[in-house]
Amino acid sequence: MTAITKRWRAAALALLAGAVLLSGPGRAEPPRPEAIDRSALRVCADPANLPFSDDKGGGFENRIAELLAEKLGVPVRYTWYPNSTGFLRMTLRARRCDLVMGIVAGADLVQNSNPYYRSGYVLVTRRDDKLDNLSSLADPRLKTLRLGITAGTPPANLAARDGLMAQARPYPLYVDSRYDSPGKQMIDDLAAKQIDVAVLWGPIAGYFAKAHGDTLVVAPLLNESRDTRLDFYITMGVRPGESDWKNRINGLIRENQDAISAILKEYGVPLLDARGQPML
Repeated sequence: MTAITKRWRAAALALLAGAVLLSGPGRAEPPRPEAIDRSALRVCADPANLPFSDDKGGGFENRIAELLAEKLGVPVRYTWYPNSTGFLRMTLRARRCDLVMGIVAGADLVQNSNPYYRSGYVLVTRRDDKLDNLSSLADPRLKTLRLGITAGTPPANLAARDGLMAQARPYPLYVDSRYDSPGKQMIDDLAAKQIDVAVLWGPIAGYFAKAHGDTLVVAPLLNESRDTRLDFYITMGVRPGESDWKNRINGLIRENQDAISAILKEYGVPLLDARGQPML
């Protein structure tokens, strides 16, 4: 459905979108003594990857980092690096930062914090079309509609299974986020009636749909077969072996979960509860 490099988002979110980060090749380094800079919250992030982060502080991961830094009583200090191969190797593992936001739970190149949200892929439709009760790509109504879908993602595989690719418009997964935003383009195309349904990672869909006021409806894909993962827990990443720092981050997440969730909702992120149901 929150940074991670695009290749990792692709793998861990089954070839997504945020937001949807992989390190470059190489074996994990053996643990070294913790070397956390206590004078600032050092965060590594993409400088042009809304809604997740940007160098103007406009993303929800920026806002969450600011919240945590305030609780720690220190400023946020960023190391900017694009969402590309080698992100973790050149940032967290190089000890240029101490925290990376938006890591999918279970990622093996970092030590995961506890999750701070759960989201999934969604369907976005125009309110006037009265399709807001769509919740599955197997819905027969989709046979006659034009779909926008991110190439290589789990929903694309399901769309192919359900015979929907003939009327689908693919949007690229791998782009230079400084110049292209296929998630925004998909939502803008939906609003302009160039497509009828957008199938997209939730945090990206919710953010860009919100820019169109109440004209668009975001609905989680809830009724798909269990053999295709469509929702994910999102954590923060620290270096392997830095358990004290991970515990400190876990404490901050636990103590500030309501405030974190409020930021996510402000950005239109469709949140799911522990049972995978929408949080109101």
